[in-house]
Amino acid sequence: MKAYVFPGQGAQFTGMGKDLYENSPLAKELFEKANEILGFRITDIMFEGTAEELKETKVTQPAVFLHSVVLAKTLEDFKPEMVAGHSLGEFSALVANGALSFEDGLKLVSQRALAMQKACEITPSTMAAVLGLADNIVEEVCESIDGVVVAANYNCPGQLVISGEFSAVEKACEAMKAAGAKRALLLPVGGAFHSPMMEPAREELAAAIEATTFSTPICPVYQNVTASAVSDANEIKKNLIIQLTAPVRWTQSVQQMIADGATLFTEVGPGKVLAGLIGKIDKEAVTANA
Repeated sequence: MKAYVFPGQGAQFTGMGKDLYENSPLAKELFEKANEILGFRITDIMFEGTAEELKETKVTQPAVFLHSVVLAKTLEDFKPEMVAGHSLGEFSALVANGALSFEDGLKLVSQRALAMQKACEITPSTMAAVLGLADNIVEEVCESIDGVVVAANYNCPGQLVISGEFSAVEKACEAMKAAGAKRALLLPVGGAFHSPMMEPAREELAAAIEATTFSTPICPVYQNVTASAVSDANEIKKNLIIQLTAPVRWTQSVQQMIADGATLFTEVGPGKVLAGLIGKIDKEAVTANA
């Protein structure tokens, strides 16, 4: 079965989508529509902007979403039998499988980015990568720390990201090293995504998602929150709202897709991060890049 996966924040690069814009009339039309919806020329930043400009959350999230969705819409043989996206990538996956329209997907991603940015400014918070520890050890260490710190991204076995209050994440990093982690290092991010610190953003986004029409998708989406196949529009909405404060269960999602018959994973969007993670989750998995 053909599975398509969509990357999240961090996959952006200067020049992303430029070749699509120049070579496909459909891509050009979609990019120009996006400029109109967002109220600024995001294509200028995507094609010519500095890494610093691209790193702004209000730019990064719509940019990665746009690159992924436009690429999916211009692929000739795009017939997904299952889809999944990493964090932000879940919105790209939902447009690709027909659960959301292009316009609604872009509006929600833009609102999500701004809401997350605001939540980041309320309390000093951050994320850190923990390498070389089993999932349960990472969870136990987080529970032993005073303050808010949780496992946020289950990227692949031995690679987790933790998220929370700045001081709690720092303490957790020291405790992770003491517990045998190869590395535990702070990430250059604006705040604690996929943690309770995102509650204000979750509330804001919930209202926008509730007001948006979702359709029955052409194939199941394996959502970050449940790591299982979902096709019911109302359930997709519910999981999408919970996603901001809940962990991204990427390892578990990929394992479930393989158990359900995925034979080829094609990464659609900037970079090759997900293909790399899938190879670490299952050495037999076949991956490709669109």
